[in-house]
Amino acid sequence: MILQPQILSSSWAGYQLIDSGNQRKLERFGDTIVVRCEPKAWWKPDLDDSAWAKAHAIHDDKTGLWKIRKAGLSRAWLIPYRNAFFQARLTDGSKHLGIFPEQSPHWDWISEAIRSAGSRPGSTAPRVLNLFGYTGAASIAAAAAGATVTHVDASKPSVAWARENQKFSRLDDSPIRWLIEDALKYVQREIRRGSQYEGIMLDPPSFGRGPKGEVWKVEEQIVSLLGFCRELLSPDARFLVLTLYNLEASSLMLRNLVSAMLPSGQVTFGELALSHQHSDKQLPLSLWCRWSR
Repeated sequence: MILQPQILSSSWAGYQLIDSGNQRKLERFGDTIVVRCEPKAWWKPDLDDSAWAKAHAIHDDKTGLWKIRKAGLSRAWLIPYRNAFFQARLTDGSKHLGIFPEQSPHWDWISEAIRSAGSRPGSTAPRVLNLFGYTGAASIAAAAAGATVTHVDASKPSVAWARENQKFSRLDDSPIRWLIEDALKYVQREIRRGSQYEGIMLDPPSFGRGPKGEVWKVEEQIVSLLGFCRELLSPDARFLVLTLYNLEASSLMLRNLVSAMLPSGQVTFGELALSHQHSDKQLPLSLWCRWSR
């Protein structure tokens, strides 16, 4: 059987891709409408300028600043996701709002996998490792589904933001460990400690630096990292999810890599894309591969 790539798109009510084109995108996060640059939107917009003019805030890619178009607009607000809440922020110097909506299909999928694992007779709470966890959406989704979560990210501000999302989601008592660590060094230490996990999530950047200046280049280190992750998978491991935004990669590359590196199991792969509100176009944003059994 030849596996074919799958396109997954968010159906999260808290977010909507209204339109895209001319390397920009018009989006709704909760009740706030923003315009951000999007290098992959090569086509022309479906909507006219009057629709784009309704944006409450526009990110200027040249200056890095947000231009507020709506009087009294808050630069931080909460967006509900199922029983959780994630905070979006307009932060000068970055076009990112702290949430990657295209990844919500992963949040749903891992939540179901965790609930399924936890429902087996005699089972304990699945242990989940989230590497490059950013502001914690996947960690919070996993904890809400019943997992014990270890969240690792090299950015202190991102981990602080993630901890706030935990409080906003009323999951203060959920077992989430928030760690400011270099991912590669951390998994190596976990192997020496004999730690194991039933689920692993990875969302590595193309390039980054650890808290002590450690250099990360995905094309040079992803093979080693996946090898370490294999050693951390327990005999009862249920899943591994890899997401990659690297422009030089392909979903077939990820499928070949994961199939070669991980134990026998089901491997699916494809792209995460966002569907447009007013057309049948889809905006491709990242590659993904899932291993499960």
